[in-house]
Amino acid sequence: MRENIFQILKATLAAAIFSLVCVLIFSFIIGVFSLSTDIIKPVNQVFKIIAIAVGGVLFIRGGRGLIKGAIYGVCAVVITYLLFAIISSSFAVSWLFALEIALGAVAGGISGIIGVNIKGKR
Repeated sequence: MRENIFQILKATLAAAIFSLVCVLIFSFIIGVFSLSTDIIKPVNQVFKIIAIAVGGVLFIRGGRGLIKGAIYGVCAVVITYLLFAIISSSFAVSWLFALEIALGAVAGGISGIIGVNIKGKR
């Protein structure tokens, strides 16, 4: 049980850090090339999904990859949402947040299954 919690925490931390780094790099690119602000939201969603995939594949091991991955995906979405809300000084929850949580659970579940199967063959 303790090992499962540590796996979820490590994967969540990795996803948050990866997502933060991607958003910082993307913010720099937007500033340099004067890109439209309309692309920020979709690109941030892609960053979150990639971050969840990376964290799950790297840190979810053992059995029950779907369950651990789904829990991890939800945790990663909530943590990154809170992190970016603190950074931007705006906290607004809408129905889209529920959609992000569901997407995070699906992405986490898939990455958990992949992570368990990749690690299990070693």
